[in-house]
Amino acid sequence: MKQKKSLRSALRRLEAALLAAGTLWIAAVTAGSDTAAAAVSALAAALPERALRWELGDLGTGDGLSPAAALTIGESSLLLSARGDVAALQALERQEQPEEDGETQAPIVMPVEETPVEPAAPIAADNGVPAKTLIPTDPSGYTVCGRVYVSNSTEHALSVSELQAPFAAALGEEGPQILILHTHGSEAYTPVPGTEIVWSGDYRTTDYRCNVVRVGDEMAEVLGEAGISVLHDRTLYDYPNYTGAYDRALTAIRGYLEKYPSIRFVLDVHRDAIEDGQGNQHKVVSELGDQGTAAQMSLVMGSDGSGLEHPLWLENLRLAAAVQQDVLEHYPTLMRPVLLRNSRYNQHATTGSLLLEVGAAGNSPEEAVLAGRLFAERFAAVLLEKRDGAESAEAPESGDGPEEEGGGEAAS
Repeated sequence: MKQKKSLRSALRRLEAALLAAGTLWIAAVTAGSDTAAAAVSALAAALPERALRWELGDLGTGDGLSPAAALTIGESSLLLSARGDVAALQALERQEQPEEDGETQAPIVMPVEETPVEPAAPIAADNGVPAKTLIPTDPSGYTVCGRVYVSNSTEHALSVSELQAPFAAALGEEGPQILILHTHGSEAYTPVPGTEIVWSGDYRTTDYRCNVVRVGDEMAEVLGEAGISVLHDRTLYDYPNYTGAYDRALTAIRGYLEKYPSIRFVLDVHRDAIEDGQGNQHKVVSELGDQGTAAQMSLVMGSDGSGLEHPLWLENLRLAAAVQQDVLEHYPTLMRPVLLRNSRYNQHATTGSLLLEVGAAGNSPEEAVLAGRLFAERFAAVLLEKRDGAESAEAPESGDGPEEEGGGEAAS
């Protein structure tokens, strides 16, 4: 009798433990969900993999290997002994490979290709996040064109002459000229301690005070002040569902281009995410003296390397190189190297498309806004200079023109 009671007690404890473990797992899977529907969707996506891992006896490893990889490794004692090394290689590959057609990859882990430098001046309105200034110090691995460093992860060979050729896009005379939007509009920055903010996920918020939409507001205002007509789409295409944001943004871009054929340039404004090996966020900054501390920025340019159609990707890259060259002539540490990648990032929609990453999750909103303002000023200057140069070339020269055919002497 006592033995049966002990058995029933042990079973009850086991059931309680399993229920607690299941509850914790459900809480972890649905932690970033803001609605019941999103939570159910997250569970539906996670349950099949969890069931397969249970079948494989692979629930407690936590090394990030996919079920397929775990199954393959389990078939070989040699591979099984090197599981840690295989997991590390797979993690490195995930960092280096962007998702199909532009979905944001995992955060960059410090150090990156550039050399981190401690900022020379104290950070204004410090939000407590460690700061670095990332600059290229070695041309190895880059295509270097003037001040512009291009990190090329595609199979396309780049030449300086190609990058220095004039870019195709140009301002028109009437109607909206620039569209600013945010494929991942809820990407957020880190405000100073004590700021009340509701997070919708890891470093994501619908609060426009702290996400990239605020940077877009600043850029639109600066471009408007320069006399360039701008449309700013403040839609959060990554909320409440992150997956599919690029598809939704592309639908919007095509709608704008159809409604406003005058649009020549599309700026997709994001922010980066940089963390150290312990998962701590870092911010990237450029010290600008009297102007303050700005977030460093990077241009991420797409290509046809994924196999998707994007025949004029080089035109966008030329625009990026021209703008980056101008910005760095005025602010030598404001821009990080241009990244050329296989995904398209919706840049096949126009020859004036740029994806701009303003700062990182660790930067403060104020640092990001300052960076956006400075970029917009220089972007406007580059576009206006091209337009004014074209107008000057088309204007007739003053003074005596060529004689007409059969023209005689002028009257005395």
